[in-house]
Amino acid sequence: MASLSFTMLLVGVAAVLALILGAVGLYGVLSYRVMRSAREIGGFVPGSVLVTSITDPDWVPIMKLAAAVVTDHGGRTSHAAIVSRELGLPAIVGTGTATAALRDGDVVTVSCAEGDTGTVYAGSAEFDKQTLDTASIPATRTQVMLNVANPAAAFRWWRLPADGVGLARIEFIISHDIKAHPLALVRPEAVASRRERNAVEELTRGWPSPQEYFVDTLASGIARIAAAHHPRPVIVRTSDFKTNEYARLLGGAAFEPDEENPMLGWRGASRYYTDYRDGFALECRALKRVREEMGFRNVIVMIPFCRTPEEADAVLRVMAENGLTRGEEGLEVYVMCEIPSNVVLAEQFAARFDGFSIGSNDLTQLVLGVDRDSAKLKRLFDESNEAVTRMIRSVIETAHKAGRKVGLCGQAPSDRPAFVEFLIDAGIDAVSVTADSFVRVKANVAAAERKR
Repeated sequence: MASLSFTMLLVGVAAVLALILGAVGLYGVLSYRVMRSAREIGGFVPGSVLVTSITDPDWVPIMKLAAAVVTDHGGRTSHAAIVSRELGLPAIVGTGTATAALRDGDVVTVSCAEGDTGTVYAGSAEFDKQTLDTASIPATRTQVMLNVANPAAAFRWWRLPADGVGLARIEFIISHDIKAHPLALVRPEAVASRRERNAVEELTRGWPSPQEYFVDTLASGIARIAAAHHPRPVIVRTSDFKTNEYARLLGGAAFEPDEENPMLGWRGASRYYTDYRDGFALECRALKRVREEMGFRNVIVMIPFCRTPEEADAVLRVMAENGLTRGEEGLEVYVMCEIPSNVVLAEQFAARFDGFSIGSNDLTQLVLGVDRDSAKLKRLFDESNEAVTRMIRSVIETAHKAGRKVGLCGQAPSDRPAFVEFLIDAGIDAVSVTADSFVRVKANVAAAERKR
């Protein structure tokens, strides 16, 4: 009989530092390493606790080696929190003083198993292991799906009775497996740095072309995720790096503008039919290969940060030009619902897409005007604020009238049973969560359905 093991810390170890919990995890033990730059990866001991000021995509190779992550800055929707959840790492973010308070090399235990506040304990804490029979996980009418980014971990949670993948972000594959900016592979001669041009050449050695390197690597990563959950649906979101994140990819600086506010800048759908068009064409080729050559027709394509219906039309035209036509070969195309315009014009978006996935992190940010990464404003960042819940109810109602499904892939269902009850009452079709919170959310969904 399939079973899963979960580790819980014993009580009674003296706390040396109490910090704000940023990502749900269990524990991390071993000496830690305070790091100021991702370029210090050569000095990081695998299995250590990573302590740093803040993380971005450059830090992920180190995070993949870490036992746990502790940062000075960030909130529960910050890069460190989101990536740690998907890597299965305990993470405590927004501490304010971790890099100053902790001494490099000491043995500590990072606990995220004791409620909303994470704790760093001195020394190595004892722990018990509890085994859960997957047959005891309740069935639900509402789909409970998984957020997956790392293909290497795609088969780690295959025993969970998930209804598929509600969010597979290809940025993880681009930044960690491909490593180079897509346009640097299309136009390597435009990369000013000779060192970076040589690095691109070395990276793509053995492939017929740099473009084929991108398509083959991306397709292989997506296929691993799709295979782990076949024949259940796997919703793959096309790239949604911000310009500052794209610029940090190998050769990326040559193709990205310097924006004052990348969160609200040239991102998502707006890139696909403009100057990034050739890069998006490579993404389309990889998705087409996964679906039609590898046979994973369970892959659904999802478009992020689509601001207007006219923008949706432009993106769908570019997709069709690259062999991905909505409705052909069973292809479904979803849209992220994360901008107020997606809600206000939901009827028009429903005419163009097969489903919606509510990105409650960005939607909350834009409805309330709160930077989701701001530690000073974290008390105002609240998905259950009435302004946000009204938006969610509205898009579900409009989408259902048009015969479209609606899911939600934000963090709130993992943290708040009351928010799960709200979603069930509003008629949500699916929620997608990280694997570490799946069992808890599944139980909360079942309880909410019984009340309804």
